[in-house]
Amino acid sequence: MSESIVMDRTAIEAVLPHRAPFLLVDEVLELEPGIRCRARRALRPDEFWFAGHFPGNPVMPGVLVVEALAQTGAIAALSQPGSQDRIVLFAGIDKVRFKRVVRPGDTLELACEVTALRAGVGRGNVKATVDGELVCRGELMFALADAEAAAAGQPTMSTAPDRERPA
Repeated sequence: MSESIVMDRTAIEAVLPHRAPFLLVDEVLELEPGIRCRARRALRPDEFWFAGHFPGNPVMPGVLVVEALAQTGAIAALSQPGSQDRIVLFAGIDKVRFKRVVRPGDTLELACEVTALRAGVGRGNVKATVDGELVCRGELMFALADAEAAAAGQPTMSTAPDRERPA
């Protein structure tokens, strides 16, 4: 059964500032702005990291799996109204665990649920899978900052409304 695509790469680039080769999300499958996002990344054998990590035994670095999850969460955060002039910055990485390696040819399924957003700082529960097998899970914290100020080296927190999600 094929899933419908909510956002393609062009639509993702309209929300995220990331570009190739560091844009790690190919398509968005589900999106509730400010609440959750489910996305996908198909891993090709020619990805820049596979040649050196590791020669003869290519594995996607765990830090890039976490970055793909962070970009998935950023899509959720930046898709909410009033976020057009914002950028999402890492504020913390907690309880991240890796359970399976990711190899060329795998399709990485990415999910983030925003669990809290207060004073421009948020937290999300994240999970990555391949073929239904858990790859990685954890909690990511992020800060919504003014994009122009961040580009000038002066990131400031957002004045976005606070929102607490039930556990």
